[in-house]
Amino acid sequence: MVAELDPAPTKIVCVGKNYVEHARELGGEPPAEPLFFLKPPSALISDGEAILLPPGAGQVHYEGEVTFQVGKRASHVSESEALDYLSSVLPLNDVTARDMQNLDNQWTRAKGFDTFCAVGSPVPLDGIDIRDLRVETRVNGELRQDGQFSDVVFGIEILVSYISRVMTLEPGDLIATGTPSGVGSLVPSDVVEVNIPGVGAVRNPVQAGLGQAWPYGARGARD
Repeated sequence: MVAELDPAPTKIVCVGKNYVEHARELGGEPPAEPLFFLKPPSALISDGEAILLPPGAGQVHYEGEVTFQVGKRASHVSESEALDYLSSVLPLNDVTARDMQNLDNQWTRAKGFDTFCAVGSPVPLDGIDIRDLRVETRVNGELRQDGQFSDVVFGIEILVSYISRVMTLEPGDLIATGTPSGVGSLVPSDVVEVNIPGVGAVRNPVQAGLGQAWPYGARGARD
């Protein structure tokens, strides 16, 4: 478990296609309502730990995101109250096995591998203007993503209210608010860094994972 996260999250709620240009680079448009999914806490790693690429996974993409940590239990929260339930902000890399995401009818496998959720240290929201937040992703020092949080389709107030009407948010839970355009592949020996200027960064080396390659050709035989 990631030492910087105290209390530890019971769940990591991620929001898909929440920047217009990212939705379009994936071949679609933003959804009419927030599109969210879960990453398991077992995917968490901290700054400096290696992202492991599963054998046979195909393209594995970085996705830098502005992420908020829940400070107190939230259920059926109004948008006007939403910020009162958040304690801190942190950078997060929502690592994604893109080929698997496109192959599966849901995203659990593509998003849920061990090491596929790199997070930085939380910074208290006191004194931070959320409207000014920005997320940058660099691979081997080269800027690949640069997104203003004010450009999201659904702001954090909407997300907290919407999610809390589906599931109770517990102290420590994370809400990752989506990634801007510019996602791309990672390969072994890369170093990827997600930075929120004025907040902090998470920087991780990329390594080949161990184990047997996924048997893409045997899908029918497994069903």
